Amino acid sequence: MTGDIRLIVVKDGGAFDMSGLVSRAKWQGRKGASARTLEIDFIDDDGYRHDRAWIDVEQGHQCIFHWKNEELFRGMFMLQEQSNEKTMTAKAYDNGVYLANNKDTFNYTDKKASEIFADCCLRFGIPQGQVADTRYRIPELPKPKTTAWDVIADALGLTFKATGVRYYPMSKGGTLSLIERRENILQWVIETGVNLEEYGQSKSIEKVKTRIRLLSKEGRVIASASDPALEKKLGVFQDIVPVMDEMNAGQLKELVNSTLAENNKATQMLSVSARGASEVVTGIGVFVAIRPLGISKTYYVEEDTHIFEGRDHSMSLKLSPANDI
Repeated sequence: MTGDIRLIVVKDGGAFDMSGLVSRAKWQGRKGASARTLEIDFIDDDGYRHDRAWIDVEQGHQCIFHWKNEELFRGMFMLQEQSNEKTMTAKAYDNGVYLANNKDTFNYTDKKASEIFADCCLRFGIPQGQVADTRYRIPELPKPKTTAWDVIADALGLTFKATGVRYYPMSKGGTLSLIERRENILQWVIETGVNLEEYGQSKSIEKVKTRIRLLSKEGRVIASASDPALEKKLGVFQDIVPVMDEMNAGQLKELVNSTLAENNKATQMLSVSARGASEVVTGIGVFVAIRPLGISKTYYVEEDTHIFEGRDHSMSLKLSPANDI
C-alpha cells in the first residue's frame, strides 16, 4: 500500500488491491460537470515483488478509492495513457457520467426538478441515494434529443430562478443523490496561519446587469425590474430574457426579481490552496478566514482538485461567496 491510499480495481470477475502501484491520485470535480473524476498514476513495470496494473478501459474495469480508510470515490475507468517511462495514467468517472452520456427526448409538465432527476436516473439505471425535495413545480420543460444531464441542469436552473435555492447532484458509494447546497455547510475552516497555503481573489462587474426585461414569445415586454441605486453608480446595463412558459403576474414578478438579484452583483472568485480535507468538494460550503484580505465568511466550492501522494493530501479550490445564507 502506498501511504494512506487504498485502491481496489474490480476486473475479470475479481477485486484486486492495487494500492502498491499507485504513485499519485488526483480527485476532482467542478460546477457544471455531471461527474467527479479520479486520475491515477500507476507504476507500469514488471518490477520486483509487484505486477502491472493491466487496466483495459474497453473491459469496463471499475475502481474504489479510499483515503485513510474512508471511501471517497467509485467509478469506471474510461481513459488510459501509457508511455516509455513505464507509467500508466488511468482516469475514472463516477456514475454521474451516465447522465452526460445518455440522450433521449424529455417532456415534463408540472414536475419538480427532484422528480425530473429521479426519472432520469430511473431511465438509465442509475442507483439513487437521497433526493432533496426541490418543491418548485416547473410548468413545462420540453427537451428533445438532449442528454439527461442537460435536462437536469435546466430544471435546476429554473428552480434557482424561481426560488433562489441551488441543488447539486452528488455521487457517493455508487448512488447518485441530489443535495440542497445551503443545507450542506461544513464546520471546516480554511484560515491563514493554520491550513491555508496560497490564495488569490478576483472581482469583476463585466457581467453585471442593472435592468432585466422579460419578453413573451411574441417579443412583448411582460415584466421588468431595475436597480436604480446601482444605475446611479454604474449606468444602465440591460438584459432581456425570453419566457417560453405561461406564467401569471405573480410568477413573472418573482422571476424578473430573482433574475435581477442573480445578475446585479459583482462576480467574485477566491482561489485557495490548502492542506487537504476530503469533505471539501464542489457544492459544499466552507468558512474562510483570510485576514490580509479582510475575509471572514462562508463560501461555496465551485471547483476542487485533491492530490494524494503517499501520506500527503493537498487541495486547490475555487470558491464563490455564499450570498444565500
